[in-house]
Order: sequence, then structure tokens, then C-alpha cells
Amino acid sequence: MSASLEQLLRDARIDLVLARIEKDSTVIEEVIRNVENDIRSIRFNSIFVLGELGEKSGERAVHKITEYIEDDDWSIRREVARSLGKIGKMASSSTNELSKCCSDDEDSIRLAVVTSLGKIGFVSEEVLETLKNALKDKNEQVRIEAANALGLLGSEAYEVIPDLMRSVSDPSWAVRTSSARAMSGIGKGTIKAIPTLVNALDDKDWRVRYHIVNTLREIGEESISHLINALDHKNFVVRKEAVDALGELGIITPKVIKKLALMLKDSNENVRGKAASSLRNLGKETVSALIGAIKIASTKMKVVIISAIGGIGEEAKEAIPELIHLLNDNKATVRVEAARNLGLIGVDSEEARIALEKSLQDSKTIVRREVALSLGKIGSIAKKAVPSLLMALEDKQPDVRWRASEALGKINVNTPEVISALKNLIHDKCDYVCESADFAIDNITENI
Repeated sequence: MSASLEQLLRDARIDLVLARIEKDSTVIEEVIRNVENDIRSIRFNSIFVLGELGEKSGERAVHKITEYIEDDDWSIRREVARSLGKIGKMASSSTNELSKCCSDDEDSIRLAVVTSLGKIGFVSEEVLETLKNALKDKNEQVRIEAANALGLLGSEAYEVIPDLMRSVSDPSWAVRTSSARAMSGIGKGTIKAIPTLVNALDDKDWRVRYHIVNTLREIGEESISHLINALDHKNFVVRKEAVDALGELGIITPKVIKKLALMLKDSNENVRGKAASSLRNLGKETVSALIGAIKIASTKMKVVIISAIGGIGEEAKEAIPELIHLLNDNKATVRVEAARNLGLIGVDSEEARIALEKSLQDSKTIVRREVALSLGKIGSIAKKAVPSLLMALEDKQPDVRWRASEALGKINVNTPEVISALKNLIHDKCDYVCESADFAIDNITENI
């Protein structure tokens, strides 16, 4: 004879109880009646089962469970709070009673309450007030879950943004991160959150700043004017994150480009670097601004800006004359960067090919090496550079011979002269030069 439901509940055979319900949904009513059972284990497990059933428990279960939210047994109170959260939206009628339990002395009960309020997702004045107070709870985990719950409530909870803003300064980075994430959950649904989000960009924790930038990006165009204003903030961290957010938004306007170009002259190196990166992200419309910035930039910033131009790729062709000019800069680091990035933007450019060939005579090994490498990247027009690259195979420096042979392999011109010159390098004193020449020969001969 099979055990009674009451027996199964007393023995915590939750799996068997759920199996019976799966076969016969009317068993749910019997479980609900057992919530009133005088035996503590039966009462506890009945509440647990109804939570496991979620919305299948129905509204009667919600009302019955809620009656025990102030039970003398603290573990019953906690299980009531947990189960109401598992039931979810259907338990919205319980949120006022549930909120009252957030003053319980037992940490685990307060934790269960705030977690369940987030899962239920019902926004009311009482719920918001409860979660706002929980952001100041003595227990770190309660504060974390209160922030998470607010994030789940979405844009309707926008009025708690100032409270989350204060929690962004919590001693615990986990609380700060959860608060920032909650601001994302709320903020992306309402422009009312933007000023507070921008003000939070100077948080000392990168996780917080990361979530805020993501939120501003998700909000979109409405964030732009606020982010532009933040570019004048006295804290360089705020300026840097505002610059990053503008680049991430990907919304191109003359004002955005102009302001980001001005940040290339910022007093802080990190801000300047981020400005170059953001302009690169915005694409070809920013090339003119980047070119203009090169002319007045320091050596270090020239390198950063040239790299940003190269990152735009072939769409940055208008910068070819400027990069060619920089091949003659008095600083080798600038010449190296100009050579490297001409290979990225100078595809099929005759003037880039001529300039790069000339720079194969540069006095610095590192420049000649990058020039050779770039000649291998500029497309079919590089075939005209084969004689110069053959001469580079005789360079005194192995790095130059290495990159020249690699370039010849990419250009893929199969002539006796090219093959012979590469074969001569197979016995070079530097192993990596030998290997590169061997690969180049294979590439050329396999593509006949």
C-alpha cells in the first residue's frame, strides 16, 4: 500500500509528492490544506512543494502560504519567503506582507525576502521602500540581492536610481557591481536615469564603470548630450569613460567627432588614448579629424593616432598622403607606425607603394622591417616592388630579410630570380629567416 501524502510530506519525499501531482493536479489542493498541519515538517515541506510548483500552485496557494509569513518558526518564515519568490508574478498580492519581513532579525530571511521581491517583479511603493532600505542592510549579501532585485524591476523603479547611486559607493565591490548592474537594468528603460549614470562614471571600481557605460550605450542617442558634457569633468576617469561610451554608442555626428578630436589633446594620457580608440570605432567619418590632430600631436600621440587610422582600414585612404609624409618624421617610432599602417590603408595605392619602397633605405632596422612587411599587404600593386624586396633580402639585419621574404611569399611572383634569391636564404644563419624563405617558396610554387 502506498504511503499517504501526509506521510510523504513528513518524510520530505518531495520527489514522490511532485510525481503524484504530475499524475493528478488535484493533489495540489491536498498539499495546500497541509500547510495548516500542526506537524512542523509537514507544514514546512508543503510550503516547499508549492514553491517548487511555481505558478502551477495557483493563487489559493499564494494566499495560504502568505498566512504563515509571520510564523513563530524562523525556518517556516524563510521558506514562505523563498516559495513566494519561486511562484513569481502570481505572488504579487503577497508583496506587502512579504516586505514587512525585511525587518526580521534573521539574515537568511531578509535575504530570501529581497530575492523573492525581485523574482515576483511587482513594483509598488512598499516594495521599493523595502528594497531601498535593504541596500543599507548590515549583511553584505542582503545588500547585493536588494540591488539585484531592483535591477529586475526594470524602468518602473527609476526613482531608486539615487539610492543605487549611493550604493555604488558601498565598501563592498560586489555590492557596487550589483548596484551598477541594477542601474543598467533600470536605466536602459528610461532616460530619467542618464544624469545619475553619468555622475557615477568616476567610481573607483572598473566593474561599476563598465556596467554604467554599457547602460548608457543601451539607452542610445539620448545619452549623447550628457556624455559630451561629461567630457569637461574635472575627474579624468569620468572623461575617459565618457569618451569610451561615445565610441561604443557608434552614433556619428559632427559634434561628437569634434569633441572627441579635442580630447586627443586632453591633459591625461589615458583619455587621449581612449579618444583615439573611440574615433577609430566611429570609422571613416573621423579620418579628417585624426589627420588634423596628428599635425599638433606629441610623438607618443602621433603613434596612437596613426594606429587609430590604420584600425579604420582601407576606408581611411584619405590619410595616405599624411602617413607618407610621416615616413620622413625625425622620430623612428613615428616612421615605424606610419609604415605599419600604410600596409593597412594603402591597398592598391601607387603612391603608398612608391613611398614604402623608398623607406626600405631607412637608417633604422625596425623601420625597414615594417616597410617590407607592409609591402606584402598592399595588394597586386606590390608586384612593382619585387626588385626592391629582392635587394632587401641582402639586408645586413635578419629581421629585414625575414619580413622581405615573407612579403615576397604574399606577393606571389614566380620568377627564377625570386625563387633563386629565396633559395639563397634557406641556409641563412638565422633560423627564422630560413623558415620564412622556405614558406615563401612553398607559397609561390604551390600557386602556379
